[in-house]
Formats: sequence, structure tokens, C-alpha cells
Amino acid sequence: MEGVCTGFIFGMIPKRDRNPSTHHRTVSTHTTAPLPKRENCISYDRATLVLAPLLKILSKMRILLVEDDAQLAESLSEALIACRYVVDVAKDGEVGWEHVKTNAYDLTLLDITLPKLDGVSLCQRMRSRGYYLPILMLTARDTSSDKITGLDAGADAYIVKPFNLQELLAQIRALLRRGSAGSAPILQWGSLRLNPSTYEVSYDNRPLRLTPKEFTILELLLRNGRRVLSRAAMIEHGWSWQEPPEEQTVKSYIKSLRSKLRTAGAPEDWIETVYGLGYRLKEP
Repeated sequence: MEGVCTGFIFGMIPKRDRNPSTHHRTVSTHTTAPLPKRENCISYDRATLVLAPLLKILSKMRILLVEDDAQLAESLSEALIACRYVVDVAKDGEVGWEHVKTNAYDLTLLDITLPKLDGVSLCQRMRSRGYYLPILMLTARDTSSDKITGLDAGADAYIVKPFNLQELLAQIRALLRRGSAGSAPILQWGSLRLNPSTYEVSYDNRPLRLTPKEFTILELLLRNGRRVLSRAAMIEHGWSWQEPPEEQTVKSYIKSLRSKLRTAGAPEDWIETVYGLGYRLKEP
């Protein structure tokens, strides 16, 4: 069967256990008997298969999962990848913030209780800095005051652990359909402007026609400014781990970007090569 979210056991994925050695996650895919229900679990059911055609529409959308529970993060990440999303995982709020600044995401799944920077504070920081991508809060707290705090911080939706996978995927689809609550901030470096919302790029008001990968690489460079990005870093952030290209492919995209920028009037070395390290933007 061609579909999405297949190949997973439609039982329970454990959220947390103080004794990891007690987990037995390998279960025969031929059994129809449900697995025993446990506390703090994400539950699967066969109705998830019905979602396959809808999930194809959302192919390759990128999700940031900020969750400090390693086992839950791994299980949820695997489920989302099976549903054709590209997923990045951060284990604390500060790492999550670095991901937000570096990559363009379609949605963030954000746990509230996080080390270094809690989920509410990270949500507030994202909104205050102009990041308007949808944010879905994940939490074990099920009180009205906690929900109000998360939503007032800027979250778009709230789901309580343990949650059903089908319900979570429905929330994700609804938020992605709704789109971001506002326009993403325009990225600018001297005369170069890139609008992540409209996918428009211009240099000195002259439009540039870029391929999707050229756009992704240029956006990554703009978000990092003078920070040097290696080809491996560009591959990690611009491609799915299932289909990484050769580093030579990145070199070809950089060459094409330089050519298009030069045609629009940018200097020859607008994208600088830092030999042995990678690429960065020239000081404007």
C-alpha cells in the first residue's frame, strides 16, 4: 500500500519511563491485539491510515520539535517523518531558539517544561522577534491557567499529554492550513531583500528568479549573516536526511546564486568563500 504513516505499530508509544530498560518497543506488526494502555503515551489507531491522502499534500513541510524527553522526542519524530514531514529536534529551549533563527519552519511543536529556556519564554521570544509561524504547545499540565498562559504567550493551540497521534496530526494540519498568524519578517542584507512569506527576492529592487533550493540556501545565508556556514551545514538544514546530496551540489547552487546576484547588480563576491570552512555574506 502506498501511503503515509504506515510501518508503525498502532499501539502505544511510551512517553517516559524512569527505567528505560523496561521498555519493549518491538512488537510484531501482524498482531491485531491492542497494546496495554499506559500513562503518558501517544496512542495510535488504524484510522490514521485514512489520513494518508491528506498528508501527501503537506509533503516536506518542516517542523521544529522542542522536547526534552528523549524517548518521546524520538518516537514523535519518527511518526512525523513517516507522515512526510521534515523534522528537527531540539532538547532545550536555547537550542530550539538557535534552530528558529537558522531555519525556516512551517510549524513548531513546543513542550512547556524545558531546561535552560522554558516553552512559554521561548514562545514569547519568538513572537517578540517577529517569528509568526504556528506554535502548538505540548504539555502534561491540564489546568485552565496553564492553557491561558501558553496561549497568551503567543501559542496557536494547546494539546495535553498523553495525546492521541491522530488528534495531534489533525491539530498540525489545521494549523498549517491556517498558515502563520502574520507575515514573517523580511530578511535584508544591504540591498538584498528576501520575503519568506511571498518567496520574493530582490537586489536593489531588481527581482531575482530563484529555484526552491537556491531560495533555501540564500535564506539560510541571510539568517546567519557573517557567520560561516559549511556545505555540510547547508545540506543538514536544506535537505531531508533521507535524501542528502553530495557537497558538490551545494557548490553548484552557490555558483548559480552568485551568477543571478551579479546579473542583478550585486558585487562578484557578495557570497564569500571562506576557504576550508564554507560560505558567508559580504559586509554590505
